[in-house]
Amino acid sequence: MLCSRKMFNFLIRKDVRKILKRKDSDAGERGRALEDLRASLFNELRTSDGAKRQQQRICGPTVALTFNFLVSVGIILVNKLVLGKVGFNYPIFLTFIHYLLSWFLMAILKTLSLLPVSPPSKTTPFTSLLSLGIVMSLSNGLANVSLKYNSVGFYQMAKIAVTPTIVLAEFVFFRKRVSCQKVLALAVVSIGVAVATVTDLQFHFFGACIALAWIVPSAVNKILWSNLQQQENWTALALMWKTTPITLLFLVTLMPWLDPPGILSFDWNRNNTSAILVSAVLGFLLQWSGALALGATSATTHVVLGQFKTCVILLGGFLIFGSNPGITSICGATAALAGMSVYTYLNLLNSQQQQPTKTSPRQASFSLSKSKLSKENSEPHDGKCNGEYV
Repeated sequence: MLCSRKMFNFLIRKDVRKILKRKDSDAGERGRALEDLRASLFNELRTSDGAKRQQQRICGPTVALTFNFLVSVGIILVNKLVLGKVGFNYPIFLTFIHYLLSWFLMAILKTLSLLPVSPPSKTTPFTSLLSLGIVMSLSNGLANVSLKYNSVGFYQMAKIAVTPTIVLAEFVFFRKRVSCQKVLALAVVSIGVAVATVTDLQFHFFGACIALAWIVPSAVNKILWSNLQQQENWTALALMWKTTPITLLFLVTLMPWLDPPGILSFDWNRNNTSAILVSAVLGFLLQWSGALALGATSATTHVVLGQFKTCVILLGGFLIFGSNPGITSICGATAALAGMSVYTYLNLLNSQQQQPTKTSPRQASFSLSKSKLSKENSEPHDGKCNGEYV
């Protein structure tokens, strides 16, 4: 009893009450700072500007290009397997399955509130989304038709014409100029890829016509993806969610023209269905990684990445598996890789010179909340407050 009375008398002393009150006040300030920080993080994830910054922060140019490179190699080999060995002779319907699975997976993300928020509808006209959906259906559908009739080498050769098409279109419509150094680097890349793939130019006349018809939609598709993400705060998944229904609709209209009849009579056994599903999953990853790469870099850089993939496959087969494509192809691939290295160096040099120095208001508020929380955790020394950041 005596001990309890002493403890009570100690707690009601004036100086002890002041200490307890200050500790309660410090805890309240620290709690408010934590709430401000949580609110800032939530706003970063649930607004179009914040979602775009999160995408740029997590998936920079190097990560996006590497992701797209790995998926691109895989899907070309799997699609060639599906259209050849499996005997699934319906390239437009295969593309339709790709986008249908993509829409289903994004619907799951939407249900779980994991899909990034789209910008306000008034900032992007519906005609832009409609145009992107149409050229996506043409670009991917015609690419699979070309891959069905032509060899992989001729398919990659057709991509060479996409590069000057993009440069010309961006100059005509957006007044974007390319330096002489970049033009020379792109010329070396194109010539090198042409020389590297000259030994594998098996093609069908109808397939060659499809490959030529594919060039313009492919260039426009890459330009639209890049501009919508870089100028109007679209994230890759949000833009895919908006345009996939349009793409599915136009793929349905292309099926009677480019696919042969008899889809219902196909042998849907376990092995064939598994191969088609693997192709569909890679199709979703290809669309997502390609959108990330186009948002982080440019349309021309994305095409150069595709040509880089061709050279790496050719040189990798020569160095690792002992294949002999010929000295001409090896020299062409080496020259193309040298041109790509120069082009990448010039892009990095330009990006360093054009780095923004201003901080957005939302970033400023986030930094303010973070600094406020840090100050609450600081310790006073000699009347001054020195913040320690953990």
